Amino acid sequence: MSDVFVGVDVSKARLDVAIRPAGAAWSVANDEEGIAQLVTRLKELAPKLVVVEATGGLEVALVAEVATVVAVAVVNPRQVRDFAKALNQLAKTDRIDAEVLALFAEKVEPEPRPLKDEETRHLAALVSRRRQLRDMIVAESNRLGAAPKRLHKSIQKHIDWLRRELRLLEKDLDDTIKSSAVWREKEDLMRGMKGIGPVSAATMLAEVPELGSLNRKQIAALVGVAPLNRDSGTYRGKRSIWGGRATARAVLYMATLSAIKSNATLKAFYRRLVDNGKPKKVALTATMRKLLTVLNAMIRDGRPWDATLGLDAQHSC
Repeated sequence: MSDVFVGVDVSKARLDVAIRPAGAAWSVANDEEGIAQLVTRLKELAPKLVVVEATGGLEVALVAEVATVVAVAVVNPRQVRDFAKALNQLAKTDRIDAEVLALFAEKVEPEPRPLKDEETRHLAALVSRRRQLRDMIVAESNRLGAAPKRLHKSIQKHIDWLRRELRLLEKDLDDTIKSSAVWREKEDLMRGMKGIGPVSAATMLAEVPELGSLNRKQIAALVGVAPLNRDSGTYRGKRSIWGGRATARAVLYMATLSAIKSNATLKAFYRRLVDNGKPKKVALTATMRKLLTVLNAMIRDGRPWDATLGLDAQHSC
Protein backbone atom coordinates (compact mmCIF):
# COMPACT_ATOMS: atom_id res chain seq x y z
CA MET A 1 0.00 0.00 0.00
CA SER A 2 1.24 3.48 -0.84
CA ASP A 3 1.60 6.19 1.80
CA VAL A 4 -1.38 8.49 2.34
CA PHE A 5 -0.99 12.28 2.41
CA VAL A 6 -3.63 14.81 3.46
CA GLY A 7 -4.03 18.50 2.70
CA VAL A 8 -6.43 20.65 4.73
CA ASP A 9 -7.42 24.14 3.60
CA VAL A 10 -8.55 26.18 6.60
CA SER A 11 -11.11 28.97 6.44
CA LYS A 12 -13.09 30.59 9.24
CA ALA A 13 -16.19 28.48 8.68
CA ARG A 14 -14.98 25.34 6.91
CA LEU A 15 -12.17 22.80 6.55
CA ASP A 16 -11.65 21.43 3.02
CA VAL A 17 -9.82 18.10 2.98
CA ALA A 18 -8.07 16.32 0.11
CA ILE A 19 -6.34 12.92 0.06
CA ARG A 20 -3.40 11.75 -2.05
CA PRO A 21 -3.00 9.55 -3.95
CA ALA A 22 -6.60 8.35 -3.68
CA GLY A 23 -8.01 11.71 -4.78
CA ALA A 24 -10.89 11.76 -2.28
CA ALA A 25 -12.11 15.13 -1.00
CA TRP A 26 -14.69 16.41 1.47
CA SER A 27 -15.33 19.29 3.85
CA VAL A 28 -16.41 19.73 7.47
CA ALA A 29 -17.26 22.71 9.62
CA ASN A 30 -14.37 24.47 11.32
CA ASP A 31 -15.73 23.93 14.83
CA GLU A 32 -15.33 21.35 17.59
CA GLU A 33 -17.72 18.87 15.99
CA GLY A 34 -16.18 19.20 12.53
CA ILE A 35 -12.64 18.85 13.83
CA ALA A 36 -13.65 15.78 15.83
CA GLN A 37 -15.13 14.22 12.66
CA LEU A 38 -11.91 14.94 10.77
CA VAL A 39 -9.73 13.43 13.52
CA THR A 40 -11.86 10.26 13.42
CA ARG A 41 -11.40 9.97 9.64
CA LEU A 42 -7.66 10.57 9.94
CA LYS A 43 -7.35 7.79 12.52
CA GLU A 44 -8.89 5.43 9.95
CA LEU A 45 -6.71 6.69 7.10
CA ALA A 46 -3.48 6.73 9.16
CA PRO A 47 -1.77 9.19 6.77
CA LYS A 48 1.98 9.64 6.75
CA LEU A 49 1.59 13.42 6.86
CA VAL A 50 -1.08 16.13 7.09
CA VAL A 51 -0.20 19.57 5.70
CA VAL A 52 -1.95 22.79 6.74
CA GLU A 53 -1.11 26.38 5.83
CA ALA A 54 -0.41 28.94 8.54
CA THR A 55 -3.49 31.17 8.49
CA GLY A 56 -2.86 33.64 11.28
CA GLY A 57 -4.35 31.48 14.03
CA LEU A 58 -7.39 29.88 12.35
CA GLU A 59 -5.44 26.63 12.08
CA VAL A 60 -4.41 26.38 15.77
CA ALA A 61 -7.41 24.43 17.11
CA LEU A 62 -7.30 22.03 14.16
CA VAL A 63 -3.56 21.39 14.40
CA ALA A 64 -3.72 20.93 18.17
CA GLU A 65 -6.25 18.10 17.76
CA VAL A 66 -4.83 16.46 14.63
CA ALA A 67 -1.27 16.46 16.02
CA THR A 68 -2.39 14.08 18.76
CA VAL A 69 -3.02 11.30 16.21
CA VAL A 70 -0.84 11.97 13.12
CA ALA A 71 2.16 14.01 12.00
CA VAL A 72 1.25 17.57 10.99
CA ALA A 73 3.30 20.19 9.13
CA VAL A 74 2.19 23.83 9.23
CA VAL A 75 3.69 25.47 6.15
CA ASN A 76 4.20 28.96 4.76
CA PRO A 77 1.36 29.85 2.33
CA ARG A 78 3.82 31.50 -0.07
CA GLN A 79 5.75 28.26 -0.40
CA VAL A 80 2.55 26.42 -1.36
CA ARG A 81 1.51 29.10 -3.85
CA ASP A 82 4.92 28.92 -5.53
CA PHE A 83 4.47 25.15 -5.73
CA ALA A 84 1.04 25.60 -7.33
CA LYS A 85 2.41 28.09 -9.87
CA ALA A 86 5.13 25.61 -10.82
CA LEU A 87 2.33 23.15 -11.63
CA ASN A 88 0.55 25.86 -13.64
CA GLN A 89 -2.33 25.64 -11.18
CA LEU A 90 -3.50 29.24 -11.29
CA ALA A 91 -7.14 28.70 -10.33
CA LYS A 92 -7.83 29.08 -6.63
CA THR A 93 -10.76 27.69 -4.67
CA ASP A 94 -10.88 26.09 -1.22
CA ARG A 95 -11.11 22.60 -2.73
CA ILE A 96 -8.28 23.24 -5.20
CA ASP A 97 -6.16 24.65 -2.37
CA ALA A 98 -6.72 21.48 -0.34
CA GLU A 99 -5.73 19.34 -3.34
CA VAL A 100 -2.57 21.39 -3.85
CA LEU A 101 -1.71 21.00 -0.16
CA ALA A 102 -2.16 17.23 -0.39
CA LEU A 103 0.07 17.08 -3.48
CA PHE A 104 2.62 19.33 -1.74
CA ALA A 105 2.60 16.92 1.22
CA GLU A 106 3.16 13.96 -1.12
CA LYS A 107 5.92 15.46 -3.26
CA VAL A 108 7.78 17.68 -0.78
CA GLU A 109 7.08 15.98 2.56
CA PRO A 110 7.84 19.04 4.71
CA GLU A 111 9.22 18.23 8.13
CA PRO A 112 6.60 18.23 10.90
CA ARG A 113 7.52 20.58 13.73
CA PRO A 114 6.48 20.23 17.36
CA LEU A 115 3.29 22.14 18.09
CA LYS A 116 3.53 24.99 20.56
CA ASP A 117 1.96 24.04 23.84
CA GLU A 118 -0.88 26.06 25.33
CA GLU A 119 1.42 28.16 27.54
CA THR A 120 3.66 29.06 24.61
CA ARG A 121 0.65 30.03 22.48
CA HIS A 122 -0.56 32.23 25.34
CA LEU A 123 2.85 33.90 25.56
CA ALA A 124 2.88 34.43 21.78
CA ALA A 125 -0.57 36.02 21.98
CA LEU A 126 0.65 38.45 24.66
CA VAL A 127 3.71 39.37 22.60
CA SER A 128 1.52 39.91 19.53
CA ARG A 129 -0.95 42.04 21.48
CA ARG A 130 1.87 44.18 22.85
CA ARG A 131 3.04 44.83 19.29
CA GLN A 132 -0.50 45.79 18.26
CA LEU A 133 -0.86 48.24 21.13
CA ARG A 134 2.49 49.85 20.33
CA ASP A 135 1.47 50.22 16.68
CA MET A 136 -1.85 51.81 17.69
CA ILE A 137 -0.09 54.28 19.99
CA VAL A 138 2.24 55.32 17.16
CA ALA A 139 -0.69 55.66 14.73
CA GLU A 140 -2.75 57.76 17.16
CA SER A 141 0.27 59.94 18.00
CA ASN A 142 0.73 60.61 14.30
CA ARG A 143 -2.95 61.53 13.98
CA LEU A 144 -2.67 63.87 16.95
CA GLY A 145 -0.06 65.96 15.13
CA ALA A 146 -2.20 66.33 12.00
CA ALA A 147 -5.70 66.52 13.50
CA PRO A 148 -7.71 69.74 14.12
CA LYS A 149 -7.44 71.04 17.67
CA ARG A 150 -11.05 70.13 18.44
CA LEU A 151 -10.09 66.43 18.06
CA HIS A 152 -6.93 66.58 20.20
CA LYS A 153 -8.73 65.80 23.48
CA SER A 154 -10.40 62.70 22.05
CA ILE A 155 -7.22 61.36 20.45
CA GLN A 156 -5.12 62.08 23.54
CA LYS A 157 -7.68 60.29 25.70
CA HIS A 158 -7.37 57.23 23.47
CA ILE A 159 -3.55 57.40 23.58
CA ASP A 160 -3.62 57.54 27.39
CA TRP A 161 -5.95 54.52 27.49
CA LEU A 162 -3.71 52.56 25.12
CA ARG A 163 -0.65 53.34 27.25
CA ARG A 164 -2.45 52.10 30.38
CA GLU A 165 -3.41 48.91 28.55
CA LEU A 166 0.19 48.52 27.40
CA ARG A 167 1.51 48.84 30.96
CA LEU A 168 -0.98 46.24 32.21
CA LEU A 169 -0.15 43.87 29.36
CA GLU A 170 3.61 44.22 29.92
CA LYS A 171 3.09 43.29 33.58
CA ASP A 172 1.04 40.27 32.47
CA LEU A 173 3.82 39.35 30.05
CA ASP A 174 6.46 39.62 32.77
CA ASP A 175 4.34 37.60 35.23
CA THR A 176 3.71 34.90 32.60
CA ILE A 177 7.44 34.42 32.00
CA LYS A 178 8.26 34.43 35.71
CA SER A 179 5.56 31.82 36.38
CA SER A 180 7.58 29.24 34.41
CA ALA A 181 10.92 28.09 35.81
CA VAL A 182 12.07 27.06 32.32
CA TRP A 183 11.14 30.40 30.72
CA ARG A 184 12.60 32.31 33.65
CA GLU A 185 15.92 30.52 33.28
CA LYS A 186 16.01 31.08 29.51
CA GLU A 187 15.07 34.73 29.88
CA ASP A 188 17.80 35.27 32.50
CA LEU A 189 20.36 33.69 30.16
CA MET A 190 19.32 35.80 27.17
CA ARG A 191 19.12 39.06 29.11
CA GLY A 192 22.63 38.48 30.40
CA MET A 193 23.79 39.33 26.88
CA LYS A 194 24.05 43.05 26.15
CA GLY A 195 21.61 43.99 23.40
CA ILE A 196 18.84 41.64 24.56
CA GLY A 197 16.08 43.37 26.51
CA PRO A 198 12.79 42.12 27.96
CA VAL A 199 10.84 42.45 24.71
CA SER A 200 13.52 40.65 22.67
CA ALA A 201 13.70 37.83 25.21
CA ALA A 202 9.92 37.43 25.46
CA THR A 203 9.54 37.42 21.68
CA MET A 204 12.23 34.78 21.21
CA LEU A 205 10.61 32.59 23.90
CA ALA A 206 7.20 32.91 22.23
CA GLU A 207 8.10 32.86 18.54
CA VAL A 208 11.15 30.55 18.54
CA PRO A 209 10.51 27.82 21.15
CA GLU A 210 12.98 25.66 19.17
CA LEU A 211 15.85 27.90 20.35
CA GLY A 212 18.54 25.69 21.85
CA SER A 213 17.28 22.48 20.21
CA LEU A 214 18.54 23.06 16.64
CA ASN A 215 22.01 23.49 15.16
CA ARG A 216 23.23 26.88 13.95
CA LYS A 217 22.22 26.35 10.32
CA GLN A 218 18.75 25.11 11.23
CA ILE A 219 18.01 27.97 13.64
CA ALA A 220 19.26 30.56 11.11
CA ALA A 221 17.00 29.10 8.41
CA LEU A 222 14.04 28.89 10.80
CA VAL A 223 14.23 32.59 11.73
CA GLY A 224 15.13 33.63 8.17
CA VAL A 225 18.67 34.98 8.56
CA ALA A 226 20.46 32.28 6.53
CA PRO A 227 21.87 33.68 3.24
CA LEU A 228 20.27 32.07 0.19
CA ASN A 229 22.09 31.67 -3.12
CA ARG A 230 20.82 33.30 -6.32
CA ASP A 231 23.06 31.63 -8.92
CA SER A 232 22.29 30.41 -12.42
CA GLY A 233 24.86 29.23 -14.95
CA THR A 234 27.76 31.67 -14.86
CA TYR A 235 25.66 34.30 -13.09
CA ARG A 236 26.42 34.81 -9.42
CA GLY A 237 23.76 36.86 -7.71
CA LYS A 238 23.85 38.51 -4.32
CA ARG A 239 23.03 36.30 -1.36
CA SER A 240 19.91 37.43 0.46
CA ILE A 241 17.68 36.44 3.35
CA TRP A 242 13.94 35.90 3.18
CA GLY A 243 11.20 33.72 4.62
CA GLY A 244 11.39 32.47 8.18
CA ARG A 245 9.63 34.01 11.14
CA ALA A 246 9.25 37.69 10.42
CA THR A 247 8.32 38.79 13.94
CA ALA A 248 11.34 37.11 15.50
CA ARG A 249 13.59 38.46 12.74
CA ALA A 250 12.34 42.03 13.28
CA VAL A 251 13.07 41.82 17.01
CA LEU A 252 16.46 40.26 16.30
CA TYR A 253 17.24 43.18 13.98
CA MET A 254 16.48 45.74 16.70
CA ALA A 255 18.48 43.75 19.25
CA THR A 256 21.44 43.67 16.87
CA LEU A 257 21.31 47.45 16.39
CA SER A 258 21.58 47.75 20.16
CA ALA A 259 24.26 45.08 20.44
CA ILE A 260 26.68 46.69 17.95
CA LYS A 261 26.68 49.73 20.24
CA SER A 262 26.70 48.08 23.67
CA ASN A 263 28.20 44.60 23.19
CA ALA A 264 31.96 44.82 22.66
CA THR A 265 32.25 41.36 21.05
CA LEU A 266 29.47 41.83 18.52
CA LYS A 267 30.53 45.43 17.91
CA ALA A 268 34.04 44.21 17.01
CA PHE A 269 32.55 41.48 14.79
CA TYR A 270 30.43 44.03 12.93
CA ARG A 271 33.27 46.54 12.57
CA ARG A 272 35.63 43.86 11.25
CA LEU A 273 33.18 42.97 8.48
CA VAL A 274 32.70 46.62 7.53
CA ASP A 275 36.45 47.30 7.59
CA ASN A 276 36.94 44.30 5.29
CA GLY A 277 34.68 45.94 2.70
CA LYS A 278 31.31 44.35 3.46
CA PRO A 279 28.33 46.69 2.90
CA LYS A 280 26.83 47.76 6.22
CA LYS A 281 23.56 45.97 5.48
CA VAL A 282 25.41 42.71 4.83
CA ALA A 283 27.54 43.17 7.95
CA LEU A 284 24.42 43.83 10.04
CA THR A 285 22.70 40.71 8.71
CA ALA A 286 25.78 38.62 9.49
CA THR A 287 25.81 40.07 13.01
CA MET A 288 22.12 39.19 13.41
CA ARG A 289 22.98 35.63 12.48
CA LYS A 290 25.91 35.65 14.92
CA LEU A 291 23.71 36.96 17.75
CA LEU A 292 21.10 34.27 17.07
CA THR A 293 23.77 31.57 16.95
CA VAL A 294 25.15 32.71 20.29
CA LEU A 295 21.69 32.75 21.89
CA ASN A 296 21.09 29.24 20.54
CA ALA A 297 24.33 27.99 22.12
CA MET A 298 23.57 29.71 25.44
CA ILE A 299 20.09 28.16 25.70
CA ARG A 300 21.29 24.75 24.55
CA ASP A 301 24.16 24.57 27.04
CA GLY A 302 22.57 26.61 29.85
CA ARG A 303 25.66 28.78 29.65
CA PRO A 304 25.62 32.48 30.61
CA TRP A 305 26.99 35.04 28.19
CA ASP A 306 30.71 35.69 28.11
CA ALA A 307 32.95 37.25 25.48
CA THR A 308 34.32 33.90 24.26
CA LEU A 309 30.82 32.76 23.25
CA GLY A 310 30.76 35.36 20.52
CA LEU A 311 33.94 33.88 19.10
CA ASP A 312 33.27 30.15 19.37
CA ALA A 313 29.47 29.85 19.07
CA GLN A 314 29.60 29.23 15.34
CA HIS A 315 31.65 26.10 15.98
CA SER A 316 29.66 24.87 18.96
CA CYS A 317 26.16 24.72 17.44
